[in-house]
Amino acid sequence: MRKPLLGVLAIAVISLAACKKNKNEQSDTVTYPAMAEASDPTLLMTTAAGVKVYNGGYGSAIAADPNDPTAFYLMTDRGPNVAGTTVAGSILLGKPDFTPAIGKFRLKDGKLVLEQVINLKNAAGVNLNGLPNPVGVGNTGEIPYDLNGNVLTTSEDGIDSEGLVRASDGSFWVSDEYGPHIVHFDAAGKTIERINPFGSGTGGRKIPLVFARRRANRGMEGLTITPDGKTLVGLMQSPMYNPNKNAVANSLVLRILTFDIATGTTKQYAYLMDNTTLTGCSEILAINATTFLTIERDGLFGGAATNPATFKKIFKIDISGATDISDATNAASGKLYGGKTVEELNDLTGLTGAGITPVTKVLALDLLKDLPGVYPHDKAEGITLLPGNILAISNDDDFGVVDNGSNTFTAKTLPATGSVDRNRIYFVKLK
Repeated sequence: MRKPLLGVLAIAVISLAACKKNKNEQSDTVTYPAMAEASDPTLLMTTAAGVKVYNGGYGSAIAADPNDPTAFYLMTDRGPNVAGTTVAGSILLGKPDFTPAIGKFRLKDGKLVLEQVINLKNAAGVNLNGLPNPVGVGNTGEIPYDLNGNVLTTSEDGIDSEGLVRASDGSFWVSDEYGPHIVHFDAAGKTIERINPFGSGTGGRKIPLVFARRRANRGMEGLTITPDGKTLVGLMQSPMYNPNKNAVANSLVLRILTFDIATGTTKQYAYLMDNTTLTGCSEILAINATTFLTIERDGLFGGAATNPATFKKIFKIDISGATDISDATNAASGKLYGGKTVEELNDLTGLTGAGITPVTKVLALDLLKDLPGVYPHDKAEGITLLPGNILAISNDDDFGVVDNGSNTFTAKTLPATGSVDRNRIYFVKLK
C-alpha cells in the first residue's frame, strides 16, 4: 500500500561528515566519500579454466560499528556458487569447505581495508560451511555439486548467511536462506543459539513452521533489530512456495517476521513487493520500533548497454497499522483466509478482500537515479544507518564470478565499467 511521497525522506547525494566522540568526549570528524571500494581482495581459488575467484562476497549484509564510524561489518553468504545445469535443483559450490564469515572493514584513505575476519562457528567452535541442510532441518531441495561434478553431502550446520545484526554487546544475529535459521553468534563467531521452524538448533526455540516453505535461495534475506535491542525483524526475499510454486506464481506477498528476543514471541505482517519480475527484497533496516527501510531490486546490471537494470529502490515502510497474520495453531501453511494462504491472495485486492492490511510503503531512494553517476551492480544487498542520517549501501560481488551456463564459473564483469565486481559501500545523505 503506497502513501504520497510527502514529508518522508528527502534525498541529497553528497560527500558528508559524521561525528563521534573519543574517550575525552571531544568530537572528531569523519568524511565519507560518495563510494568506497574494497581494496586488494585476496585470491580464494582459480578454476581449471583459469577464472579467478576472489575472497570477496562480503556485501550480503552490512552493519555499522556504533563506537567507530570508520568501521563496518560486512558478511559473506555460503560461498562462491552458481545454479547447476546437471539436474533440476542442483547448485555448484566452488569451494565446499568455504566458511561463511563476517569481515570487519576499515574506511581508510577512501578505500575499504579488511582488517579482521570472523569465521562463523557452531556451538562447539567448529567452523560452519555453506552446504545445504539435511531433510527435516532446513533442506531446500538443492542438490550440491562441486565443480568436478561430484555430489556433495549435506550439513546440519550449513548456513547461507544473508541478514546481519550487530548487537550492542558486540555479538551478532544472522538470518539465512536455508531453514530459514536465525543464529546468534558471539563476538568471536561462535554459535550461542540457532533458531528455526523445527526447533532443531541450539536452544530449541522456534519461529513459525510456515517459514519452512520459503523458496530455495530466497529465504530470510534481511534481518534487523529495533533500536531498543529487544526485537529482531526478518524479511523474506520472495513469496514463499505456500502451498506450492504454481499457486503463488502471480503473488506479490512477502512475509515480515518479528521475534521478541527475551520471550520468543513472534508476529507476522504482509509486505507487497512492486512486481513479479523482481528478485524481491534484499534487506530490512530498523529506523524505530515500527518504521523500516527495505531494498527491492531486479537482478540486472545498472548501466548495461542491453537489458539494463530498471528497478533498484529503497522504500520506507511502517508496520504500525498492518494486520498481524500469525497463526495461533502454527500450521505448516500458516493462517488461512477463505481456504487460501496469505501468499495465494496475491496482491492488495486479495489482501484487503480478506481483511488484511499490509505494511505501508513509500519510495525513499532510487539507486539508479539518485546516486551520482551509474550504479553498476546487479545486487544491492545491505544497508545501515550512520549518525547524521547517512545511509551506507553495500553490494554483493559474488566473489567476482557468475554462472556461464555450462556448470562452471565465469568472471563477473560489470558492463558499465568493464571490471570485475568488487564489494563497495555507497554513502548517501538522507533528510
